Amino acid sequence: MEKITLQTLRKMKKTGEKIVCLTAYDASFSHVLSTEGIEVILVGDSLGMVIQGHKSTLPVTPQHIAYHMECTARGNQNAFLISDMPFMSYATLPQALENAALFMRNGANMVKCEGGLWLKETIQQLILNGIPVCGHLGLTPQSVNVLGGYRVQGVTPAAAKKISEEAFALQEAGIEMLILECIPSMLASDITQSLQIPVIGIGAGPSCDGQILVLHDLLGVTPGYAPKFCKNFLIESREGVQGAVRLFIQAVKAGKFPAAQHSFV
Repeated sequence: MEKITLQTLRKMKKTGEKIVCLTAYDASFSHVLSTEGIEVILVGDSLGMVIQGHKSTLPVTPQHIAYHMECTARGNQNAFLISDMPFMSYATLPQALENAALFMRNGANMVKCEGGLWLKETIQQLILNGIPVCGHLGLTPQSVNVLGGYRVQGVTPAAAKKISEEAFALQEAGIEMLILECIPSMLASDITQSLQIPVIGIGAGPSCDGQILVLHDLLGVTPGYAPKFCKNFLIESREGVQGAVRLFIQAVKAGKFPAAQHSFV
């Protein structure tokens, strides 16, 4: 696989080729994912739950993300690396610039922030300093206490309108990619078709420009409740982890994942 860049991802959106993304947190899995053909790897604050064993992503610190980004970057071959900005690491502009710079120095190609209109100035300043930004709307896990739990977002007309308006505002601010999590499929489809940037879905239906899952969910090893939008690909694989990753890639590229049972209406 040739080195994946923002230009690659823009071209994939334009041509209609699905973008396949997974999380990774270490060199070994990063090497597997990137050599099998995963185009985007996210070092997510989901590590707080699947690696550290917490009940949410909130305990994850910038130091945790920086460490796992450095490990993941070492194993990566040619995938595009995104670093999550963890809880309260971008509450102020100086915090955002300092922490984003740390993640970029440790190997990230882009940083991801959760939130809407309030992020506009932060996004613009990050970009002015040479740091590409990915937005994240819908279910934003860092706001789980405000949202009242891990619930589908954008269900009412007013809520759907707000998400759509914020997606356009973030694009106007300069984000190069957007993740939509746990929103109705039709809303995600409308936003994807309307935006010029790649839109990646997780629990957002099949019409997004790409799909992302937490690696541990794809392998069926996450303890406790498995969200509706997840699928265990390892159980179908005859070739271990590598085979499971290949099955995921094939399913996303062919438009077979997510199916109706993995989506919300």
